[in-house]
Amino acid sequence: MNSQGSYSCKCEPGYTNYGNNQSKCTELKCDEANTIQMLAGVGKLLSLFVSSCESLRNHTAPQLSGESLLQDLMKVSGEVVSSGNINDSSTLSVFLGAMEDTLHLIGPQLNESVTRVENNISEAWLAVKKDVTPPTGRVTLGTDDVHLNISWKTVVGEQYPGFAYVGLVSYKALNSTNTSVVEEPNTGSRTAEYYLNSPVVTVCVSNKKTEHLSEPITLTFKHKQEVVSESKPSCVSWSNTKWTKDGCDLFQSNISHSVCSCVHLSTFALIMQTRPRPDVENNTVMMVIGILAVSVGLVFLTLSLVTFVNYQRSPRLTNTALINLCLTLLLAHLLFLLTQIFLRYIKPLQVLCAVLAGVLHFLFLSAFVWMFIEAVLLFLLVKNLTKLRSKKEGLNWKYLVLIGYIIPLIVVGVSAGLVPKGYGSEQCWLKTDEGFVWSFLGPVCVILTANTLLFLSILIIMTSTLKKVTSECLKTKRTERDQRLCKSVLLKTMLQFIILGCPWVLGLFMDGSKVLEMIFLLLNSQQGTFIFLIHCVFNQEVRLLYVKWWRTLCATHTPKTEDPETTTSQL
Repeated sequence: MNSQGSYSCKCEPGYTNYGNNQSKCTELKCDEANTIQMLAGVGKLLSLFVSSCESLRNHTAPQLSGESLLQDLMKVSGEVVSSGNINDSSTLSVFLGAMEDTLHLIGPQLNESVTRVENNISEAWLAVKKDVTPPTGRVTLGTDDVHLNISWKTVVGEQYPGFAYVGLVSYKALNSTNTSVVEEPNTGSRTAEYYLNSPVVTVCVSNKKTEHLSEPITLTFKHKQEVVSESKPSCVSWSNTKWTKDGCDLFQSNISHSVCSCVHLSTFALIMQTRPRPDVENNTVMMVIGILAVSVGLVFLTLSLVTFVNYQRSPRLTNTALINLCLTLLLAHLLFLLTQIFLRYIKPLQVLCAVLAGVLHFLFLSAFVWMFIEAVLLFLLVKNLTKLRSKKEGLNWKYLVLIGYIIPLIVVGVSAGLVPKGYGSEQCWLKTDEGFVWSFLGPVCVILTANTLLFLSILIIMTSTLKKVTSECLKTKRTERDQRLCKSVLLKTMLQFIILGCPWVLGLFMDGSKVLEMIFLLLNSQQGTFIFLIHCVFNQEVRLLYVKWWRTLCATHTPKTEDPETTTSQL
């Protein structure tokens, strides 16, 4: 109905505007609650929902105000919780679902902008906005134990019916008996010992689509017990019949409070693990071993890099590939080491964790590209064994640098563009969901296959060339030196390929095996050690270079003896 300067809406049976005559009419489906079994202790709450819903839908039954309904809801829910009938996960799910449905029914009927109802069992805060235009800005609701911070944009959603509401219910005395089952993202259910270290809270808004929020909400929980330094709280939400960590992250925490950031709405809590799981203890041991092993590898990578920068090999070979291979591995292992040492501080910073994962992705891919470049250079050298006579005939090092870094940069850029949330796992590496880890394993497998084909081609070419060298004019010292050089470089490059590449293939078959995981860790951490042995220790010219350096170093530290005649003349 329209009148001068205003209008009002009249809803037909089955629809309601919750008493707001200038709001849109929405359909009510009160029969949905009847499909739920009246489990012990929850029947009274469901009956309240059905009767309130029917009074709105039929427009005939006497309608209570929103404030009265909220008082009744908190009274009934308090009786249900205090009765102790919520003794399993199924009953808890029905109870929480009925609470959310009733809050959605009550919210639009509230007249006050902020309504608070409290008893000994629970506490509820609801904020309501009724206006022609959607509200903007942020809204904060809080009790003594928890504070909610959410934007009105998230509360309203895509459609605005003329009102918006947000509710926060804190259950002071609700303890889930199923906190021992926690579903962790990408790992499934794991049995462990947990306890609730905060009240259980339900968040509901007028927005109907809350599975994937464009802007996360934050919940600040006050700990029931102070958190010691060795313990780490976890933000969880109730999903079906268990707590899950999916969709919620611990933003920051101290002894008394923790801040959770969640990208969906549900019932939330803060849990603590009473004691480390055996696999966590094993991970700690492996982390210590890994830190020591990577540190040793970094030392030898540094020695190898210094050697290659100062040692000039045959003019027919280039040090560019080896130098950049060592440089990328050095940076990758160093960044990996620092990330694991400070993981507990980096993990809560999601953006930093994702950036570090992307940089590691780039560095390890670049190392494989440089290994491939080294194989290509060896192939060209062997193919032109009797033709290559000048350093200028080789590939320009500037082009090699572009290839070695541009290709992995493109791969990382495309991966981040297609799956922007693929970086930042629990270890600040690539996430395994949606197969994103193949953005690294895929290129690695291609490079390893290409290297294998190159080495087979090199073997065939060398075998064929050696058989053809029968003419006396080719049996010169220079040609024999070339052949020995190619054999030596081929052997070393093949060993390097096996050592650097094969452990990553081993990683595909670990499947939770601690033995294979330990072998994988040790082999990859000692890549620098193997490079130093192959290209430095087993190279006679490099050994002579080390002897020269050692003598020079000793000479600079040897005190000079004074000339006796000079001393006498001075006297």
